[in-house]
Amino acid sequence: AKERFGFFLEAFKYGAPPHGGLAFGIDRWLMVMLKEESIRDVIPFPKTNKGQCLMTSAPSVVDDKQLDELFIKSTFEK
Repeated sequence: AKERFGFFLEAFKYGAPPHGGLAFGIDRWLMVMLKEESIRDVIPFPKTNKGQCLMTSAPSVVDDKQLDELFIKSTFEK
């Protein structure tokens, strides 16, 4: 669990979010109100240009068992 969800478990050490996980999508409202073309212009923790999340290290390694369950084959060459 720590390998896959360590960032999440670490965050819960400080308590659950006050909104209980039901956020209102304020970033989307803000994007519309400011007439921005991309949500990345208003989101506080955007992904990088490569689509990586610096806080969660996503995308990360996926277990072969998970891929088999979903009938997905990885084309990544090790």
